[in-house]
Amino acid sequence: MPKIELGNAGDPLRSDCIKALIVEFICMFLFVFTGVGASMAAEQLQGNALVGLFFVAMAHALVVGVMVGVGFRISGAHLNPAVTLGLLMGGHITIIRSFLYCIDQLLASVAACAMLTYVTGGLITPAHTLASGVGCGQGVLMEFILTFSLLFTVYATIVDPNKGNLDGLGPLLTGLVVGANIMAGGSFSGASMNPARSFGPSFVSGNWANHWVYWVGPLIGGGLAGYIYDTFFIVRTHIPIASQETF
Repeated sequence: MPKIELGNAGDPLRSDCIKALIVEFICMFLFVFTGVGASMAAEQLQGNALVGLFFVAMAHALVVGVMVGVGFRISGAHLNPAVTLGLLMGGHITIIRSFLYCIDQLLASVAACAMLTYVTGGLITPAHTLASGVGCGQGVLMEFILTFSLLFTVYATIVDPNKGNLDGLGPLLTGLVVGANIMAGGSFSGASMNPARSFGPSFVSGNWANHWVYWVGPLIGGGLAGYIYDTFFIVRTHIPIASQETF
């Protein structure tokens, strides 16, 4: 059973926490800048919709893979409140640090989108929206499934100490599942899988239509995936050191 801990009230002042928050901000900023920037570029090019979706999916896959690899050893490179919640549910981060990470991710997303609006000459950052014919309940379910898939991959390829021959491939595989999920769900719910990724464009553009969908679906999906994987699939063994050697 995962053990969820509150953490230390002094964590925000610890050097390792400060370094982690700085790196998390940088990696999140670059992820959103590239991901949202690719979506804006696809709209500007006005090409085939299928090609545009593939373009956006690949941009997200590549930048997620790289940024997770870059920030992993310092902050864990969550880049996503749903990932942070999933790790919290597995007992891999404290409640206090989870809160700090989520605020950090939201601020980085807003900063990246504001910068995109400036450097593109005032273009609107596209907010995640539901496609015509897709209701809020369907959108929540889609985001739930996609985010569950993402967190299950994170646990299996990065968190699980018995990852075997997948060791070292976690960032790449995480990026690939993000790209695949965008191909699958991008035309229906936008395939956010990430409340912070949705928050930045909505905040800067002022478009909050059905924004709650991109919090409820990902957070439930990420939290449940983290709890299930850590509870049922991570095997922790403890072999006590012998008090004396025998021959």
